[in-house]
Amino acid sequence: MAATPDPDGRELVTLDLDADTRVAVVRLDDPDNRNALRYALVRALADRVAEALDRGAEAIVLTATPPVFCAGGSPEELLEPRAPLRDLYAGYLALAEAPVVTIAAVNGPAIGAGVNLALACDVILASPSARFDPRFLDLGIHPGGGHLWRLRDRVGRQAAAALSLCGESVDGETAARIGLAWACHPHQALLPAAMRMARRAAGRPAATVRRAKTVLDASPGIDDPARAFEVELEAQAWSMTTPEFRARVADMRRQLGGR
Repeated sequence: MAATPDPDGRELVTLDLDADTRVAVVRLDDPDNRNALRYALVRALADRVAEALDRGAEAIVLTATPPVFCAGGSPEELLEPRAPLRDLYAGYLALAEAPVVTIAAVNGPAIGAGVNLALACDVILASPSARFDPRFLDLGIHPGGGHLWRLRDRVGRQAAAALSLCGESVDGETAARIGLAWACHPHQALLPAAMRMARRAAGRPAATVRRAKTVLDASPGIDDPARAFEVELEAQAWSMTTPEFRARVADMRRQLGGR
């Protein structure tokens, strides 16, 4: 599946898939436009995520060509939309709905809907040069795409209010401290750190990882501990019937000398 190109023929989003580790790196590559979410880039991102999954990726790392991770919506296209508003979230939804582990390596400012791209991923890693700046209300536009829900889920109501309602922004180190990011790494170590996490995720039994991700995402909607117990018990019992489980336990027993 070919990615949607820029009108001038450039690829706005690139894909690098390691067939051995099954880790895909999806990179926003429109630095001249600060990786803004123009419709062409949005479509290219959705296409690249779909292509990565079609080619067997079991983990996806999202990053960007510096200096800006993503400047959010394109001002020109916000005033003169090229597509319905819902369609401008195609790239975000492709990441949010991906059945595999997704990791955002945020290596520069993420502004407005650019924050959404990071929030769509399971794990966010940041460099010190990262900056998370929602900024929707500065433009008089309401946050969209589940931004407030995902932001509050990561950092709690007070921090979400400070960021979304009061115009605060945080760098990579602060993002890690408040839970918006999992960790902050020096710039040169950021992508290697994301790749290490992705390779470990991709090296686990794919079907079990996917089911665990589904249960994890459903957990906020379960308000009864007994129901949570049953949901996870059912999934755990299923996992113990898989060939991967039996093979890995047998391998562990061999490593322990048959005990």
